[in-house]
Amino acid sequence: MALVGGEAYHASRVLRVQSGDALIVLNGKGDQFDCRVLSSRKSTVELEVVSCESRPPLPWSVTLLQALPKGKLMEDIVQKATELGVSRIVPLLSTRSEVKLSPGDKTSKLEKWNNTAQEACKQCGGLWLPKIELPQRVDEWLNKNSPCDLSLVASLEAHARTHRYWLNDFKEKNGRIPQSIALWIGPEGDFSPEEYELFSRSGVLPVTLGPLVLRCETAAIAAIAVTLSECRG
Repeated sequence: MALVGGEAYHASRVLRVQSGDALIVLNGKGDQFDCRVLSSRKSTVELEVVSCESRPPLPWSVTLLQALPKGKLMEDIVQKATELGVSRIVPLLSTRSEVKLSPGDKTSKLEKWNNTAQEACKQCGGLWLPKIELPQRVDEWLNKNSPCDLSLVASLEAHARTHRYWLNDFKEKNGRIPQSIALWIGPEGDFSPEEYELFSRSGVLPVTLGPLVLRCETAAIAAIAVTLSECRG
């Protein structure tokens, strides 16, 4: 096994690993390798695998569909969502999003978000790296993707229910907990009425995060944490 490129540079020049040092390597696909360094150069770090531990993914997958916020907040959201264990992150260009991206911007942002997710996995020891999609509109995602078992949109609407309510409702109807859950989080100005109409027609259910108006990054973290906690029972 060998580390190359940026990973080799980080290990050799930042961590300053030397021949004989122990190093833990993650592949983002559920495997952790305990390694011994054979040689360390700026471009390549050669490794001997001493042992390998594999961990299955969670029995339920969570997809975060996050309307793009201003500034660098999306990087913070990607970091925290990765640490919490989501399996997929979809940046959304919603009607009220103030962020406008060219095709080139989308690609560069995706690269940055993937790097953020990788660093988050290293920091928290997560063995599964989330898949991050290119930014897209709400209707694009709804039209081209198969629905999850349960899709929830964070909402302040009066008829919004708790995570526990929707999970119990699903379990009563299907005899099991949902294996795939989508969480929709709006931008600073929330989703538009037209987007809420799309959600309603697509079976996306309104979920409450409490009576307070949360910032989008707070709403994302809260929604993921509550969802995973309720799934664990």
